[in-house]
Amino acid sequence: MKARRCDGEETAVSDQTASMTELYRPLDEAEVGRKHWLTVFTAGMGFFTDAYDLFIIGTVTVLLTPIFHLSTNQISLLNSASLLASVAGALTFGKLMDHLGRKRMYGVEVAILVVGAILTAFAWNFTSLFIFRLVVGYGVGGDYATSAVITSEYANKRSRGRLVGSVFAMQGLGLMAGPAIASIFLGAGVPNGIAWRLMLGLGAVPAASVIYLRRKIRETPRYTLSVKGDVATTASTVAWVTGQQPAVGGNGSSPAGATSPALGNGNGNGVRVRLTSKPFLLRLVGTAGSWFLMDIAFYGNSVSSPLILKLLQPKGTLLDHTLISLGIFAVAAFPGYWLAVFMMDRIGRKRIQWQGFAVMTAAFALIWLLPDGATAVGVFLPLFAISYFFIEFGPNETTFVYPSEIFPTSVRGTGDGISAAAGKFGAFLGALFVPHLLTAVGISGVMGVMAGVSAIGIVLTLVALPEPKGQTLELASAEIAPEPAVAAVSAR
Repeated sequence: MKARRCDGEETAVSDQTASMTELYRPLDEAEVGRKHWLTVFTAGMGFFTDAYDLFIIGTVTVLLTPIFHLSTNQISLLNSASLLASVAGALTFGKLMDHLGRKRMYGVEVAILVVGAILTAFAWNFTSLFIFRLVVGYGVGGDYATSAVITSEYANKRSRGRLVGSVFAMQGLGLMAGPAIASIFLGAGVPNGIAWRLMLGLGAVPAASVIYLRRKIRETPRYTLSVKGDVATTASTVAWVTGQQPAVGGNGSSPAGATSPALGNGNGNGVRVRLTSKPFLLRLVGTAGSWFLMDIAFYGNSVSSPLILKLLQPKGTLLDHTLISLGIFAVAAFPGYWLAVFMMDRIGRKRIQWQGFAVMTAAFALIWLLPDGATAVGVFLPLFAISYFFIEFGPNETTFVYPSEIFPTSVRGTGDGISAAAGKFGAFLGALFVPHLLTAVGISGVMGVMAGVSAIGIVLTLVALPEPKGQTLELASAEIAPEPAVAAVSAR
């Protein structure tokens, strides 16, 4: 990215861009190794917990309704409380990551989640549980903002989608763990008054297991160079990850003659990046908007799945409906996550996202329009399962990956945090209003709404988002300009 001021300044910017590229080269070209997978595991266990905590509440509220005498409004608030709080968590931690660094914030958010999960297990009424679920959600939102960015900034260019996607795919295990644990407690005859507390309290265990690892992780090399201008630390971290010593200047303080102050502004040319400038504003609309739409459908259906299945099968027990949910997650959702991980760096994020939205639109529309789509189990369940497969092999994965790639380092945390917050606000709306919509318009009407939401997602993806597949993080984020040959290939 060249500054249009004078030839001397353009040359200096070009030299610094080349220096940055050389310093990152071992990281960009490295094979996926132990340090990469350690980062994925450390981040992924948080997402396992996030999914478990966010989705187990649907079963818990069914158990609590006669115990706490919950109204429909209270059920909706409990189902959506964590999602609303996660909006604040994502915005806060995303911003702080850019100002204080990735390392200083990492582990704090998951510690908040652990405290919240433990407190929920000891709630004594609706109000206390609602407040404690807000604490859980705040930690979850912080995890969304931090984990993707850290994994992306450590990744190589060929496997970045696979690595970041693997972190999010741990959500699939959390999705299955919730119904599985609930089924064990319900099937074993554990009293409802004890079962719901155990279900909520167990959410603290996997998150607590990675607090230490998160606090010990090194600051990402992208942040230490592009924001802090610390070349020596950057070179040390690159060597720690890859086992290769990157090229630095003779005094070890600057890469091939680059000057740290210019690199410290976050785009390598001394001009501070703003998310409201081109092309980042359109990208932000694309990442935040598509995540918002996707989470309306995903969380609206998932958190309220016990209510949906109860309408579909009025005579079925809670255990029956929990096992059906587990079957859908295991057969449809879980494979979808990992197929997306496998294909992310092969066919690209953009294609996976728009085609996922397209199949979601078709599946929801068929449930809505077919005469028996919302009433016959043999029609509804296959279409519902197909929608879940393409949510995962589609926008649920890519909306997590995209914001960690297409914004410059100095504002990457903020861009990711805004995008995640928009998604979680959509999830809040879905979880809050679907119980009311089910009462007002039934399953058919809810699926009609989801079809419309998904259709808008197709358009937004095609219009607003670039394809970062196979590019370095600096090129994908427009932190540096591509060489003419690369730009020509990208344009084609």
